[in-house]
Amino acid sequence: MLAIEIDKLVKEYKNGVRALDDLSIKVKSGEIFSLLGPNGAGKSSLINILTTYYKPTSGNVTMLGKDLCKNPDWIRTQIACVAQHISIDAHLSLMENMMFQSRLYKVDAQVAKERINSLIDSFKLDQYMKYPISSYSGGVKRRLDIAMNMVSMPKILFLDEPTVGMDAQSRKTMWEMLLKIREEYDTTILLTTHYLEEADQLSDTICIMKEGKELALGTPKSMRSYIKQNMLHIVFSSASETKKYKTVLDSMGFIKFTNVIDNSVFVGVDDSKTAFTAVNKWLLDHNVEFNAIEIVAPSLEDVFFALTDSEEKKGWD
Repeated sequence: MLAIEIDKLVKEYKNGVRALDDLSIKVKSGEIFSLLGPNGAGKSSLINILTTYYKPTSGNVTMLGKDLCKNPDWIRTQIACVAQHISIDAHLSLMENMMFQSRLYKVDAQVAKERINSLIDSFKLDQYMKYPISSYSGGVKRRLDIAMNMVSMPKILFLDEPTVGMDAQSRKTMWEMLLKIREEYDTTILLTTHYLEEADQLSDTICIMKEGKELALGTPKSMRSYIKQNMLHIVFSSASETKKYKTVLDSMGFIKFTNVIDNSVFVGVDDSKTAFTAVNKWLLDHNVEFNAIEIVAPSLEDVFFALTDSEEKKGWD
């Protein structure tokens, strides 16, 4: 069964901006579906439509088997949305926040009590119950925010940048929590994130968007097929050297795109073996100091930049 089916969805604002342009996507029940895209890709507009906050200009959306525009009240009872800004009340205790959420969704008191205790245990929040919420870290507040939204046992959970600003350990804890929501509660999760590693680790399906259109859709593994060949990975001695030689590499006629991570440049090419020989020779001939050069398989990040950069070159902006 499909949790969400989007068919030729258009959202055009009064100022003429076409945020969604004939977008068609299917989200399976019980999966983690990640939306990726640069700023202005249309992700927020799509989330606002799916959560019944905005109305589409045209197109059809079916959620849990019902038409979104004809049944918005019913759909609101089946979904929950965790926005970027944490929505817990710092003046209430952890338990009071959870109870307030249960009453908001009109959950039976006894059922709510059982669910809340289960969620506190599942998301390892019990150790924080005796402390005021104002003392919680950002990561713990986010975990509580999501746990609160699970009190109503939504069929679909929308998460907008849930790990933004978190340290590595808090992000790892959040990943474990999201996987638990999918596996233990059979909840469909629609996630937006700018962390490509996060989408790669968590997602069953990924959609890369730009300018309201789908550029690529598939599993994390299948996404890598959008880049047919391997790539070059060149490691320089410093960030300044990396930036300097990225510009040089960009000017080489056989280079399709480049992506910088720390002191490394990842280079997209048609023929990795020929490019390896040419780039290595150029670096040696020009006495460029570099620590390593190798042929590597593309990552999701490489795919993302290859697709979005190539679309820019085709005049999308």
